[in-house]
Parts: sequence; structure tokens; C-alpha cells
Amino acid sequence: MNEIIFNNTSMPVVSGCGLLAASEPFYHIDRTADFNVMIYVLEGAIYVTEDETDYEVTRGGLIFLKNGIHHFGKREIPRGTRWFYAHFYINEIPVYESIAAPLPKHLEGLSGSDTEQRIMNFCDFCSSENGTRDRYINLRFAELLCFLAYNENESDPPPKLSDRICGYLSENISAPFCAKALESEFFLSYKRLAAVFKAEKGMSMQQYHDRLKMAEACRLLSSTLMTVGEVAMAAGYQDPLYFSRRFREMTGSSPTEYRRAAAMKM
Repeated sequence: MNEIIFNNTSMPVVSGCGLLAASEPFYHIDRTADFNVMIYVLEGAIYVTEDETDYEVTRGGLIFLKNGIHHFGKREIPRGTRWFYAHFYINEIPVYESIAAPLPKHLEGLSGSDTEQRIMNFCDFCSSENGTRDRYINLRFAELLCFLAYNENESDPPPKLSDRICGYLSENISAPFCAKALESEFFLSYKRLAAVFKAEKGMSMQQYHDRLKMAEACRLLSSTLMTVGEVAMAAGYQDPLYFSRRFREMTGSSPTEYRRAAAMKM
């Protein structure tokens, strides 16, 4: 795992930090650095291989790369990717007792979290013109690393890619299924997304989307006075006749029959 160990007697020394954006696709630099690296991705995706382990760090993702370990890029980082980085060393202060903990190697799904807010606060501090910046930057970074090493509030594993896809499809029930929209949202090829989703959910993304649309149609038929045509539009079907045919294929009854049966259960 090449973990970076941080303890309560550690003092990090920041040698460089900042916010970057990729104006063109590029590969991560091939190097064996004498400093540690922290990367937090705001948009897009960073692809980096450390030693023999490949990492894909997407929006809301954090990774630490250990000093003295070879890392490089196998896949192109896409244009438009934005990330915050910090290069740092860790100096140990020898004391009788210390509490050691590894920094998290790779986290995803941090968008909107307290962790992201703390990272962005440090990013803002690094880019400020405050005259005390250089005096306190190492202390501020030490606070951030201490939080990451010892914090237990966000120790739940990040959601699987398939669960994130499910969430996206749920939020876009009425929109047509679009492979390019999925690629833009998750910064992965549709082929890769489809393979992961199929392996983890046992069905295709389009099948899952169709089920969501029909579940929404069933809800609207049983709980509203919307016409069948209005229900079809709300569920993302422009043609009411096609909607009725698909509804019968998936539920075994027509929309009108379903609504009548639902009313009899009241």
C-alpha cells in the first residue's frame, strides 16, 4: 500500500502547493520523488500508477503518494481536470510516546464533506496573500493531516461506482438514456462504466434506468390524477403509445389496468 505514517509528533514541511487545471490531456509525470504528494481532484480524473498499483482518482477523490516510490501515468488525464496538490516532507520529533496512524491512501466520494471543506480551506490559505502564510502553512497542513489520519467521522467506505451510477440515473429518470452524458459525468468510457455496472448489479445500466422509469410511472398512476400521456412524459417517454406498450411488457398490464387495480387495493 505504500502508506505514509503520520503521528502526533510529526511536523510536515510543505515544499510546494497549489491549484492546477489541465488545458490539454496529459500523462502524470514519471518520477521517483524525494517528497510525499497529496492530490485532491475537483473536476475530471487523475490516473497515476504507484509502484505496481493503478489508481483512478475522480472528482471528490484524494490520494497520497509516498516519497521514494516510483509513480507515473499509464492513462491520459483529460482536459479540464482540476486538482489541488501539496508536496511535503515529514520530520519526526523524537519523544518517549507517540500515537501513529497511516494517512488514507485513496478516498473517493468526498464532495460536499467536511473533509473536502478542510482541504479547500487549506487550498485557500495557500493561495492567499496573507503575510503570515509562509509562517503558518506547515502548522495548517499539520492540522489537516492530523484530521485525515485520526478522523473517524468519515471512515465509512466510499460508495461503489455502480451505486453512484444508480444515484445519477435516479436523478435523471425523465431524461433519455445517454451514454455520452454518463461518460461526461463519471469521466470514464461507456464501455468501462457498463462493465463495472453489469458486474456489480447484474444488469445493464439501460435496464436499470428502464426499471426506474417504470417504477416512477407506477407511482404516478397509483397516486396522482395525471393522464396516461402526462405520466408517460414524466417518466421520460415522448410517445404515449410506446410507453403503454413498454409498460405492459414490464408489468403485465396496461397503464389503465394498473391504475384500476391499484385503486381496488385502497
